[in-house]
Amino acid sequence: MYKNLAATLVAACFFLPAAQAQNPKPATEPLKAGFVYVSPITEAGWTRQHDEGRKAVEKALGDQVKTTFVADVPEGADAERVIRDLAGQGHQIIFTPSFGYMEPTLRVAKDFPNVKFESVTGFKTAPNVAASNARYYEGRYLAGIAAGRMTQTNVAGYVAGFPIPEVLQGINAFTLGMRSVNPKATVKVVWLNAWFDPPKEREAAMALFNQDVDVIAFHTGSTAVMAAAQERGKMAVAYHSDMRKIGPDAQIIAVTHQWGDYYTARVKAALAGQWKSGSVWGGVKDGMIRVGDFGPKVPKAVQAEILTQQKAVGTGKLQPFAGPISDNEGKLVLPAGQTLTDAQILGMNYLVQGVVGRIAR
Repeated sequence: MYKNLAATLVAACFFLPAAQAQNPKPATEPLKAGFVYVSPITEAGWTRQHDEGRKAVEKALGDQVKTTFVADVPEGADAERVIRDLAGQGHQIIFTPSFGYMEPTLRVAKDFPNVKFESVTGFKTAPNVAASNARYYEGRYLAGIAAGRMTQTNVAGYVAGFPIPEVLQGINAFTLGMRSVNPKATVKVVWLNAWFDPPKEREAAMALFNQDVDVIAFHTGSTAVMAAAQERGKMAVAYHSDMRKIGPDAQIIAVTHQWGDYYTARVKAALAGQWKSGSVWGGVKDGMIRVGDFGPKVPKAVQAEILTQQKAVGTGKLQPFAGPISDNEGKLVLPAGQTLTDAQILGMNYLVQGVVGRIAR
């Protein structure tokens, strides 16, 4: 659902001009913006965050924009049909936040050259198709610090979707962050080969809790892992959204995705006739990723430490993937004094020292 930008994106990565953030001239008719979601809009999670971004557009632009969304659209032929319908209905800009929507978006874009398309988590662009994604791994590293400070067993769990680079980035960054403050810590991974499957997510979490795991993270689309942690009296890192309503005692921190500013800037650009295709890979610095929403168990000193480190990530003083880094088979991946390049991060295909298990094939 939110698979990694391919390495080919790196060469094209740039941030869009500041002019796009300027207030556009009022239009006589509202601009129609469409959104396509890969899962239902649940209380928290991937789709919830994108719908919050849609609402932010409405709040910022008022009667200058009219938004429409279609939820629970499978990747593939159904996605192409829905995207095509939205374009045919006169939507001038369409956001498609799922990796599996990338190719359908490109096919529809060819037939609607005057419509702007935003392929979120895709990496291919066209004259009327832009690509964007976020540096989720930055938040994962910071969450790892929280987990390292809070664990009593020195064993964390990680419920993972698919073994693609974006997920590997998250597992590795989380592990490195955890071991930066707790060198004894290890991370056990369960692969689901699914993005949104609440029963499987819950089952995986429960299995990890039975293996000395007392704090858990996940890269899946529902709140099932958080709910399982609440039920078992364990700790969890929320992903995509703040999940304290689901795990008021379990949640120690949340890694949240912030799409409102980006979506609003892109719609403003379309209104002003300034929209351009391009590729964005933003992180803490750009306000697209943040950590916070601490649970009641987290000491104030730990909260302050993590927020300070978040500022360091935003300024570039703290690099999650700084050497020395070895994989979990003992091979040196990155020497001391070096940091991974974007191309190396985007092509990540290993698990770091401290992760228990192998990449599912």
